[in-house]
Amino acid sequence: MYRAWLVAIFVAMTVVLGACGGGGGGFDDDGDDGGDPGGGGTPPPAGDRQALLDAVSTWGYVIQDLWRDGAIDALDASDCEMLVVEPTRSIEGDEEFDAAGMVQRLRDMPDSSRRLVIAYIDIGEAEDYRTYWLANWRAPTANRRGSPDFLITVDPDGWSGNYPVAYWDERWKQIVFGAEGSLLDMVLDDGFDGVYLDWVSAYEEDAVVAVADDEGLDPADEMITFIDELRQAARARDPGFLVIAQNAPDLAAGHAEYLQVIDAIAQEDVHFSGESDTDWNDARSGDIRTPDGPGEWTRQWLYARLDTYLQAGLPVFTVDYCLKPGNAAEARQLSLARGYVPLVTRTPLDRLP
Repeated sequence: MYRAWLVAIFVAMTVVLGACGGGGGGFDDDGDDGGDPGGGGTPPPAGDRQALLDAVSTWGYVIQDLWRDGAIDALDASDCEMLVVEPTRSIEGDEEFDAAGMVQRLRDMPDSSRRLVIAYIDIGEAEDYRTYWLANWRAPTANRRGSPDFLITVDPDGWSGNYPVAYWDERWKQIVFGAEGSLLDMVLDDGFDGVYLDWVSAYEEDAVVAVADDEGLDPADEMITFIDELRQAARARDPGFLVIAQNAPDLAAGHAEYLQVIDAIAQEDVHFSGESDTDWNDARSGDIRTPDGPGEWTRQWLYARLDTYLQAGLPVFTVDYCLKPGNAAEARQLSLARGYVPLVTRTPLDRLP
């Protein structure tokens, strides 16, 4: 495979070292290092961002507490070649966060080489702490749809304030990418290199599937259409804009067209997972072993599906959640051996490991 050369170079190194981190710039347990983002929003520099994406060997993923003192400093000092971050200013109360300044600052690595800065967006769930969540909205329950009625149910993994949606609904599309001031508009205005789409797996969530069936829709087709429309909207403004999908590795099965609308896939829990709504040092924030063997959602099942993306020439990123160094080393080693690009972190995702 085209990433096989990574194995020889990085296996030994990454077993010993953690995921990308900066010399002296990482968080301590208090996460308080001082510093703020600076600069203004400008369009991403010219260049082949797909080539940069294909070459990524170290990356980071931080989607909480970027307002905290030292958060941007730690990211800036890291040797991550790609950073997936929360844009933050779409969070209620954080509207003044300088996302454009953060992007401008993070584009350059300590050695002055170019870094990809990717915005996290949840496309399959509404989040009640976002600025789009209106005062007259009513959250759904496990047994009752919310209002607006594209709010279907509660998060099945226990993440509070997150609600799976009927993502094919035009009202939801307007929020994410279809209207002026949408989430995508903010990301483009702030100069991000692309988006990292969470909850693509909504297409296989039972409650979502039931609503799609009632409306005579194929949820897989609707998810692919959603991502394609988002991609087209982004590339109309920024032709080099990247789209990275998280999870839902089975979506390409029987849907080869899906491989044409994304630029990479990231998969959580390939080797180890953790629980929701935990703190960084909580033992529940990692080290839950993904089983080996036959059947769905085993390591082998995931490998078989992720290899489809590699064979199509798309980078495969893995996200494993570990506290124990031995588990972290195992996850990195196994990912690298298959040509994947590993990250080992903890479920709060509020700092670099």
